[in-house]
Amino acid sequence: MTSNRPRTVGELKASGYQPLGVKDELRRNLIARLQSGETLFPGIVGFDDSVIPQIVNAVLARHDFILLGLRGQAKSRILRQLVELLDSEIPILEGSEINDDPLSPISKYARTVLKSEGDDAAVAWVDREHRFVEKLATPDVTIGDIIGDVDPIKAARGGHILADELTIHYGLLPRANRGIFAVNELPDLAGKIQVGLFNILQEGDVQVKGYPIRLPLDVFLVFTANPEDYTARGKIITPLKDRIGAEIQTHYPAEVSTGMDITKQEAWVNRDCVDIEVPDFLAEVVERIAFLGRGDKRVDQRSGVSQRMPITVLESVVSSAERRALTLKEEKAVPRLSDIYGSLPAITGKIELEYEGELHGSDRIARELISAAASQVFQGWAGGADVDEIVEYFEMGGALQVGADSSAEACVQGFEVVPGLLGLIEHVGLAPKESSDGCRVGACELVLEALVAEKRISRSTSGGYARAKQDPSPGKGYKGFDPFGGVDA
Repeated sequence: MTSNRPRTVGELKASGYQPLGVKDELRRNLIARLQSGETLFPGIVGFDDSVIPQIVNAVLARHDFILLGLRGQAKSRILRQLVELLDSEIPILEGSEINDDPLSPISKYARTVLKSEGDDAAVAWVDREHRFVEKLATPDVTIGDIIGDVDPIKAARGGHILADELTIHYGLLPRANRGIFAVNELPDLAGKIQVGLFNILQEGDVQVKGYPIRLPLDVFLVFTANPEDYTARGKIITPLKDRIGAEIQTHYPAEVSTGMDITKQEAWVNRDCVDIEVPDFLAEVVERIAFLGRGDKRVDQRSGVSQRMPITVLESVVSSAERRALTLKEEKAVPRLSDIYGSLPAITGKIELEYEGELHGSDRIARELISAAASQVFQGWAGGADVDEIVEYFEMGGALQVGADSSAEACVQGFEVVPGLLGLIEHVGLAPKESSDGCRVGACELVLEALVAEKRISRSTSGGYARAKQDPSPGKGYKGFDPFGGVDA
């Protein structure tokens, strides 16, 4: 903001100011950003070749648009970042509730002030943050909330008749004049309220209840919706969909690496009590749990598996490692596979199950997703590695108990008992010799968990590893891993 900006209508005219519609303003500033090569939506990862180009097209075309996608796909964040495409500030007639342009007023209040004060009428300046109005649609929203209604208190205090425009209590949409109006979860808005948006989308004006006026608003409308809501709670009525310029579909990350970038960006992992070291392979396991969930038929894919799930899981995993380090007075906390199992509530609370999934139970499905994710990560890091020596140790009756709250040093000593295990993780790069003990423990747990997933050894829920459970049927050999059974000692 500058100190020499115009303070009256006369000064504003003398400055050469020319009114510009908000859609033209957004278009102009977007073009400037495209030409300068600036990042359009900082922090939005994975949409560069899909969602963002479609949003750019909509803004350039001056189209209102709706973002359609499952939960946890950054829809609301994108809408809020549209504010950065607005001018840093604009002039309004001081005292106006609906951001009246001093040179092109639309409210009776503004017209009255200009008629009485002329070029001496005061001008105020509004920054871009106050030109964004957001409303979460709920079934109890009224037309008065969105458009406006009569205000009997205004009428009484001003001595006006109720039909006078000065008695209008403006709703959120008129208050967003010359700015952006965002409605989250549009299908939750009652049908009769959606009808109230017809005029603003098509003719550019609204009709306030009880007043014989049409208020021409300058507003950019954007919406979000979840496809699940079309059947679960409500729907977007067809005439309203027809009036929205563009329907842009968001999506979950297409690549695990992209998901990891998002999770790393959003998760709170830097703690103030101890140093945190999150091995890359463990972060990948956390991310693959979400990817596997999005492809599991037992999980309701209409609800999706939100990107918030791996973010929450990673934070919970780090907290588990932090708790262990504080208890053992270790200077560094390194999460392990056992910490992911200790974070089951962060997984089960983020998935909706189909009927088959309900039969199995969310806890069992979560455990199976963890085990399968560990197997995939191990194959990616060390596919084809010779693990026969490790498996033979357990087949010959060897056993190993890894305590989730044991120190890293104690765990490394325990893993040294298993022939070839520490050598394997160093050979494939999971945890080279110079790695911390905590990282080596996590890598060893990953290898063992992968063998459990392949049913070459078994694991108890308490963290004990032993030979694969034998099938009692003659000639059947080993039955494999029962994630909810015990361990054959």
